[in-house]
Amino acid sequence: MPGDHEEDSGVRVGGDGYGGVRVTAQRARRRRSNLRSLVISGSLSGVVLIGSGIAWVAPNYALNRIHSVDAGTSEAESTGAMNILLVGVDKRDNLTRRQQNQLHLGRDVGQRTDTMMVIHLSEDHRKVTVVSLPRDTWTTIPGKGEHKINSAYQFGGAKLAVKTVEQATGLRINHYVEVNVLGFIDVVESLGGVTVCTPVPIDDPKTKLNLQPGTYTLDGVNALAYARTRATARSDLDRIDRQQQVISALLGKALSGGTLANPAKLAGFLDSTFKTLTVDAALQKDLLGMVNQFKDVSTDDVSFATVPLADVNYHAPTGESAVLWDKPAARDLFQRIDADQPLVKPSAKASASASGSPAAPASAAPSPVPSSGPSPATTALTIPPGRISVKVLNGTLITGLGATTKARLVEAGFMVPSPPGDTARRDFATTVVRYPPGREDSARTVAAAIPGAELREQPDVTGIEVVVGQKNHDVKKVTVAAPEGSATPSAPAPQATPSARTATQNICKK
Repeated sequence: MPGDHEEDSGVRVGGDGYGGVRVTAQRARRRRSNLRSLVISGSLSGVVLIGSGIAWVAPNYALNRIHSVDAGTSEAESTGAMNILLVGVDKRDNLTRRQQNQLHLGRDVGQRTDTMMVIHLSEDHRKVTVVSLPRDTWTTIPGKGEHKINSAYQFGGAKLAVKTVEQATGLRINHYVEVNVLGFIDVVESLGGVTVCTPVPIDDPKTKLNLQPGTYTLDGVNALAYARTRATARSDLDRIDRQQQVISALLGKALSGGTLANPAKLAGFLDSTFKTLTVDAALQKDLLGMVNQFKDVSTDDVSFATVPLADVNYHAPTGESAVLWDKPAARDLFQRIDADQPLVKPSAKASASASGSPAAPASAAPSPVPSSGPSPATTALTIPPGRISVKVLNGTLITGLGATTKARLVEAGFMVPSPPGDTARRDFATTVVRYPPGREDSARTVAAAIPGAELREQPDVTGIEVVVGQKNHDVKKVTVAAPEGSATPSAPAPQATPSARTATQNICKK
């Protein structure tokens, strides 16, 4: 919005496009569509490609670079709804001692799963849903008994990983994509690094990553450390949030003009991904057919969620620390996905979409009508403050009010990664919590922490905003209670419902 300082959590993207080949307008549009679809599919595959721009130009070259594996998947046509299991594998066997020291890795060899995600493509391939499966999930592995879900790969490779995820989620897995997470370093480097915003301090002696709350541009090695560290309060759950943030960022950056319009940079990005991938045989043969379905997908159409949890501090019989899913909520989540239902309510395209279309000026839009939905005082809160990123805007002429409110929100447990800004209008009498369609649950938690604040759904904002007014700007701590009947009331509050965010919402704006 003009006059506002646009900040948000996530990763900054952008760049100036240059270069190009003179072609007819129709051919140029077709080429841009193909490149967009290839880059989108690649960014979702663990921030590397399941398709490739060079595959579009030279299919045989791509097929020779991408390895295949018998994953026991049910396969699917390149059209129609499908589910893809993405497994990030930590392979250290070929690292030199110098590389191990640079990455601060141990001397262990072999392969272990570092990340597991289920990617659902909607029937029309216009929506993508990514669900992270916590690696510490305690579950039954077919033929092996009860273990953490990431043990499935170690016990039986791709086939057992697929069977385990199918059994746990109730979904049929159509395709399998395996990514060597160490190849992530080259992908980040090919895009010129990644800029991250952390709302909490990170001090990881294992990886030597030390960051205070703020914004940083990281190279490949440090970006890998950022995406993998568990050295924050919520351990693996915080790591999942960071991984989703980075994937969203690289998706947005790869779709920016600085990459798509720069042949050398695009080629480097695509080439750096080929050597990291292993896919099921059917997907390898039909890469072009599938990636062509992504022509119209933008960062607004990609949503991220994590399996709802009932116990984040479960002590397994083996003595291991693990997590347990909230089975009713998880079952509902995967049933919705299986029914092709979006987790994020349809909304207007966000102002910072990868297409670069500007946001409508706030002054040009009609005065928004306050939400008629239930007030935070009468409806149980479902999203805890620690999972909510907020942007603070000073709507008054009172100097320092925005900074004071930000500090109080941080003390109350909210994430406020960006410096406070100012609204174009400076005459807000009362504090307003503005939110885009689909974010009411999070907005209610914020409003509950600011007694007297007005809740307002507003399509032209991309995240939760607190516009500080002359009154009703005190902040109090709020608690999201565990659902009734919880077996362990002293345990941290579980996620009652899946909280989904779009890739656009995950990306940090300037």
